[in-house]
Amino acid sequence: MFNKENTINERIIKARRALGMSQAKFAAGIKLSDGYIAKIETGKRRAHDRIIKIISMIYGVNEERLKPGRGNMFDRIEDFKSEQITGIFKKLDPLFQDYVLTQLGRLLEIQGILKTSPQQEEK
Repeated sequence: MFNKENTINERIIKARRALGMSQAKFAAGIKLSDGYIAKIETGKRRAHDRIIKIISMIYGVNEERLKPGRGNMFDRIEDFKSEQITGIFKKLDPLFQDYVLTQLGRLLEIQGILKTSPQQEEK
């Protein structure tokens, strides 16, 4: 049975979706038209090495994952998480952004307390 994920086209789609991006936003980030990306994703255009290299550099997608399909999707998991958080944060209303920042500050305080608690040191 044919597995679509075995094609570079499907791996590009999967990377774009993992980043939470539309074709238009993904294409704009690498200075291509969304129509061009759509053709790559549907197999009507070939993803040349130059495009793969740019996707890797701009979005942190592992080049080896895109080409032969080996390795993790993202070179730097931390960068992926940061991109994901930033994308979500930008979509929030400013009031909710303030709330998120307050909660993150509180989480850092809790983390600091947990790291210095005597119970943590015993473990």
